Amino acid sequence: MSKNKKIFFQIVLMFALLGFTGILINNLIINLTRTDIGFKFNWLIKPASFSLAEHSLPYSPSDSYAWALFIGWINSLKVIISSLILATCIGTLIGFLRVGKNSFFRITTAGFITIVRQTPLLIQLMCWYFVGFLSIRNNTFLNIRNILNISNKGIEFFGLYLSSEFSALLLGLSIFSSAFIAEVIRGGIQSVPLGQWEAYRSLGISEKQGFFKIIIPQALPAFIPGLTSQYLNLAKNSTLAIAVGYSDIYAINDTIINQTGRAIECFIILLFSFLILNLLITKVMGIIDKSIMRSRI
Repeated sequence: MSKNKKIFFQIVLMFALLGFTGILINNLIINLTRTDIGFKFNWLIKPASFSLAEHSLPYSPSDSYAWALFIGWINSLKVIISSLILATCIGTLIGFLRVGKNSFFRITTAGFITIVRQTPLLIQLMCWYFVGFLSIRNNTFLNIRNILNISNKGIEFFGLYLSSEFSALLLGLSIFSSAFIAEVIRGGIQSVPLGQWEAYRSLGISEKQGFFKIIIPQALPAFIPGLTSQYLNLAKNSTLAIAVGYSDIYAINDTIINQTGRAIECFIILLFSFLILNLLITKVMGIIDKSIMRSRI
């Protein structure tokens, strides 16, 4: 097939997809209008009339639905960013131990990865919340000189208070994602040719220096695609916050749908919120990848 024909078919396919999408949207608007539901967003300025257990900014039930959604989005970003950092740290450490020479650590980390990856995230979140926090008796589980306090109300560290809902979600997402990140790290390290390992050892370089100065820089490009995929999965998995009662944007959307019946509009808001977030994560990881590749030239 010639180049011109390929371009022609691509243009035809693009217009066909746009036309099909337009028909679906038009039918949706017509059907909503016929049922007197309509398709509008003016309800966003009405009072939400419900309280939120957790909010970083001032909020009251008299505030608008739009402000409630914004608070939920802030709550989602808090747990997503915190989980990304913690999961990366844990996963990187486990990945390093997975390829180390210590057989005890290799077996232990292999068992950890197997158990975590084969258990549904929802079950892990429920265990962290109901078994890990709410089942704590006498209110306090651990108190280290008022520096670290773990109780059935959550975690307090150096004056920073994390609710039991946020803590369960943070630990659940981080540990679940860390098992997959560990495999990404392990795979990237093992993708470095064996000759590179033998080369630095023949030069008398220590294992630690050779690993961090020679092996890891060569493995970095192999990390990025896998890490990007896991970060995107973590962001999407954060919507399971509703299972532990955390007020993220999905949980607040669900409450608004029950009050207003505006399911289509709420899901559109949710869709674009996560679309923007995932595009941002992809863009940042792409920038990091290009920076790594430039440093290797």
